[in-house]
Amino acid sequence: MMLGHSSPQAMANGETVMASAEILAPAEQVFAALVTNGVERWWGSADTYRMTGWIADLRVGGRWAVTVRTADGRRLPAGGAFLEIEMPRRIVQTRRYDWDHPTLGRHETTVAYLLEPIAAGTRLTICHGGFAGFPDAAAEHAEGWARVLGWLQGYFGAGSQAA
Repeated sequence: MMLGHSSPQAMANGETVMASAEILAPAEQVFAALVTNGVERWWGSADTYRMTGWIADLRVGGRWAVTVRTADGRRLPAGGAFLEIEMPRRIVQTRRYDWDHPTLGRHETTVAYLLEPIAAGTRLTICHGGFAGFPDAAAEHAEGWARVLGWLQGYFGAGSQAA
């Protein structure tokens, strides 16, 4: 394992996407960044998309929703429900696009976040399952998670916050 601030890693096996990164912040702060309206501050970039209108009922069975605002101005809603919450170690939630995603449609998937304390902060591992029959979507989401984890690293990195 590399010490220090390594690049996010992500891969897909056709059914499941795995991604991991070291985040220079304690698990409590990383946890909050993933499940509060803090996502609007770091998740996205001007040339891709931004998360807007985040709402979440942070309890097992509670719903969450967000609108993805694309660089070309489209508004694409997504949401789901929390299946497991173990603060600040683990979050499992369903996820579904409420629009016709090009490779996934409106198929529901499940995202699990695992947060482990490490010397430099937190190792965040994402296991995004439910892509059976959607291999192109799995590959695309692996790329997406690597980008998202890079944004999260930048958000917590000293002086490297992207505009």
